[in-house]
Amino acid sequence: MLQGSMVALVTPMTAEGALDWDSLHALVDWHIEQGTHAIVAVGTTGESATLTVDEHLAVITAVVKRVAGRIPVIAGTGANSTQEAVELTESAQRAGADACLLVTPYYNKPTQEGLYRHFLHVADTVNIPQILYNVPGRTGVDLKPETVLRLCGHPNIVGIKEATGDLDRARQLIDQTPEDFLIYSGDDETAVELILLGGKGNISVTANVAAKEVAHMCELALADKVEEARAINAKLMPVHKAMFVESNPIPVKWAVALQGRMSHGIRLPLTPLSENYHQQVRDALSGAELL
Repeated sequence: MLQGSMVALVTPMTAEGALDWDSLHALVDWHIEQGTHAIVAVGTTGESATLTVDEHLAVITAVVKRVAGRIPVIAGTGANSTQEAVELTESAQRAGADACLLVTPYYNKPTQEGLYRHFLHVADTVNIPQILYNVPGRTGVDLKPETVLRLCGHPNIVGIKEATGDLDRARQLIDQTPEDFLIYSGDDETAVELILLGGKGNISVTANVAAKEVAHMCELALADKVEEARAINAKLMPVHKAMFVESNPIPVKWAVALQGRMSHGIRLPLTPLSENYHQQVRDALSGAELL
């Protein structure tokens, strides 16, 4: 079962914007050493929107090869074109990914019926475990619980990353979906509470800078060690907040670079973290003993 701390891995780049393969390999090794339970390659935090299709698939392949079966790899393969989502998912399957994460189609704002048919078509076409990904704040479309309930019986649709931070919605999904349908948090601030409700893990931005801490926090929450899990979360709360002072992954890439794990590379239209936020991010990391 895919559960625990699943880092939404940043994609390292040079200052000129080229992919930095050495830093990517080092980050993969570091996460495994720190206890991260799974790696999500080329999701939102991995700058899927700024990579070419060839680069997208190359990063997935590189992560799978570097992980070498030590922990699961989940490939981000969502798209606003259903056929492109199929092709990315097929390519990730060939590369050896353990599962795929498919964001709701963005910009074109499909109806709930359109969302249903989109995810159903990908699941019917590609035989690999697939996790739905709902993040309406970025995509402009909300995958409603009633649509998730229509999809959750498909054998290839195994779970959902619910990134709204809405714990009432999470509770509804946990209560109404089959027991083997996996509900993950996509919101670091509320992840512990979602797991305590019966969720299975956190697809985390914060884990990029606090891999060991987020992994331990998720393990405690899964074991129903409520106070211990909440104590770690409270210590990390300034970090959770600092990772979103500007659009993700701008702050987290700056923070990972500050820790010395990669250079300050990011691609337009994303820009480096504004200088007026540097101290806030630095203070959050220092306060959580992450520098």
